[in-house]
Amino acid sequence: MSENLVEVSDYLRDQLIFLHTSFKTSKELFTAINAKAQENGFVTDQFLPKIIKREATFPTGLQLEHRGVAIPHTDADTINKEFVAVVVNDDPIAFSRMDDPEQKVDAKLVFVLGLNKPHAQLEMLQALMGIIQDDSLVNSLENAENFNQIHQLLSK
Repeated sequence: MSENLVEVSDYLRDQLIFLHTSFKTSKELFTAINAKAQENGFVTDQFLPKIIKREATFPTGLQLEHRGVAIPHTDADTINKEFVAVVVNDDPIAFSRMDDPEQKVDAKLVFVLGLNKPHAQLEMLQALMGIIQDDSLVNSLENAENFNQIHQLLSK
């Protein structure tokens, strides 16, 4: 990886790591993240409506070789303190595919980006692409039991 790539681990916030969740829809997931993020001062009151609208307009589901993931994000002006939320849902959630919005992808692993510097968004996406292309790493993330494991896995 290049020297100037952002480190995902630098943006992890324990309050925004959700393990063994049972969200049924992306909206449910966004609502829960929004509640925690607002409670901790990470986002403005525009975060939830904007991330729901952006996901509908620019879907973020990615179909990998063995599974799907999603990397939703929204406008920088809704972010007070930067974060990467990590959600590991027990059952996959349907997201529309980034490359073909008519198709769905089932994602158990979701990274919600809360970045307020536009250039950081691209660097973070590049860093996450490196992570999600490692099937054994994604498998380990999906099976993580606690925050420490998530931090360790994303600090490599």
